[in-house]
Amino acid sequence: MIDSVLERLTRLHPKVIDLSLERIFRLLERLGNPERKLPPVIHVAGTNGKGSTVATLRAIFEAAGQRAHVYTSPHLVRFAERVRIAGHLPSDDALIALLAEVEEANGGDPITFFEVTTAAAFLGFSRTKAEICLLETGLGGRLDATNVVARPALTVLTPIALDHQHYLGDTIEAIAGEKAAIIKPGVTCITAAQDPRAAQVIARQAQDRAAPLVCEGLDFTIEGEGEGLVFRGFGVEWPLPQLALKGAHQVRNAGLALAAARQLDRSFGKAVMAKAVAGVEWPARLQRLTRGPLLALLPEGWELWLDGGHNPHAAQAMAAHAEGWADRPLLAVMGMLNTKDIDGTLAPLAGKLTTLRAVAIPGEANALPPEWIVAAAIRQGIDASPVARIEAALAEFAATVPGPARVLICGSLYLAGTVLRENG
Repeated sequence: MIDSVLERLTRLHPKVIDLSLERIFRLLERLGNPERKLPPVIHVAGTNGKGSTVATLRAIFEAAGQRAHVYTSPHLVRFAERVRIAGHLPSDDALIALLAEVEEANGGDPITFFEVTTAAAFLGFSRTKAEICLLETGLGGRLDATNVVARPALTVLTPIALDHQHYLGDTIEAIAGEKAAIIKPGVTCITAAQDPRAAQVIARQAQDRAAPLVCEGLDFTIEGEGEGLVFRGFGVEWPLPQLALKGAHQVRNAGLALAAARQLDRSFGKAVMAKAVAGVEWPARLQRLTRGPLLALLPEGWELWLDGGHNPHAAQAMAAHAEGWADRPLLAVMGMLNTKDIDGTLAPLAGKLTTLRAVAIPGEANALPPEWIVAAAIRQGIDASPVARIEAALAEFAATVPGPARVLICGSLYLAGTVLRENG
């Protein structure tokens, strides 16, 4: 039933994306301004790593015995993944009730799907006690519907790169300006090490708003050491266990989360941080699938991995991780949205992939035609062809590639969500 409700909400505005704060402020006022009744807020923006940083922050607060409201997007399997209330995913019935209340308050005015769901999240959060509220921007920052909290406890900027140029601008500087606009007067901002062009924009924004900056590489560092991590900063040097999430880029995201937690509350000690980094979960980010019907299509000893990275910066992170995968052929099944930079995403993977099979994302109107992915892959020197379904690609690999091999399903969080739904 919730699917039909969500589908109806997408029709309340003629555009899927229409960046503005006017509509969300009007709607929140009609709802009694629930965004003013939240626990301390950590607001996170950036190009890649937002969700992983939020997931690690949640793990930290929960390891300390605290309850966290969490708002992220998109979801992979259930819409409820977007709105975690005091540590729990709400039932579909509870979400339908919140969405109905918001829609009634909106009174038929044009409103985007993301604005409705953001307002519903704030309404749910405002009615349940928690110690922290973690907000991930949906797109950009300046005009993102989450950017309505006047004074968050902290802001966090993950690495900024080119993505969503149609909405945010076609230069690093323009995109950084949109994302750095979540910085609020006098509120500390924790920032990842950035492209120098983005770093200049962030520094100027922070200076203009008298917001202290805490910078990766200057004020804190995190790095792999042996079988674990070492976090340095805020007067501590902590050896920590291996991060549960895979990839060197995830180590940096974890460092941002650790720095943000320490900035907010110095009582968070090594034991809490160790428990968090060892136990954090965030699906479809270099996730190894260990069961399900898709894995059953592959010969014994093969590996099946899933990653939702969908832009050149994310592909660079995947390629860096693939440097450690030289022990066996790397095969890919890729599906992407037509709003993404397919050539830029495939370029870092050239030389890493043995073979690529392209699919359309099931049920996605904005899926990139597989033939376009194939053409881009061939331009990069990657052997590629289209297939109708992921299952067909896996069956072909199993029949034609001498094993053992490693298969990566990638290109879109929407494709990853399909895999997780269908693979159990």
